[in-house]
Amino acid sequence: MRPMDLRPLHRAAALGLLAALGLGGVADCSSATDSAPRTAEVRESAPGVSPAPSGTAPATPTDVGWVQLMTPMNQQAVKLLTLAAERAAEPRVRAFAVRLRTGHEAELNRLRPLLTRMGLPLTDVHAGHDMPGMVTEQDLEAAHAAEGPALDRLVLARIRDHLRQSAQVSRSEITAGGRADARELARALVTAREGFLAELERLPGAVRALG
Repeated sequence: MRPMDLRPLHRAAALGLLAALGLGGVADCSSATDSAPRTAEVRESAPGVSPAPSGTAPATPTDVGWVQLMTPMNQQAVKLLTLAAERAAEPRVRAFAVRLRTGHEAELNRLRPLLTRMGLPLTDVHAGHDMPGMVTEQDLEAAHAAEGPALDRLVLARIRDHLRQSAQVSRSEITAGGRADARELARALVTAREGFLAELERLPGAVRALG
């Protein structure tokens, strides 16, 4: 995980979402004493969290955790996809990377305004941390060093993990989130992830890369 310089309450909300999902890597992100705040605490106690607009449900810990996680996950994936679009050996992998990058950038154009509407900063609260599905700086370094089919295999493996984990987290938002705008975006994201995962597994080199 790697985001932003947020207050401990916001970070705890994100970690609470991951803990609820049972995802590995949560311990790497925070001390064992971190816990998710109650919804009322997010509404009343979190500095910088603006009241919900009239007619909009207030942000729950799940909403906060999801949007603060999905934003850096997409940002990091876009970096790897940009490299793949330029350097992947297989033309179909390059074309796939271009389409997926375009979709992720469109999602970021909805995630960032959602952060703003929820009164949250645009900084990355998970910066410097590892978590399932996050493209790490080490991944990017390895991709820059790889060439030919080895680069394609690395990209396919990392992007599959990213798509799977981001879909899993978004399903939790759909079922447990409080804001309609966040749940709507999560549903669109899951639909897109499922389509791209099916396409990815048919790409040249996918069988060897993914096992």
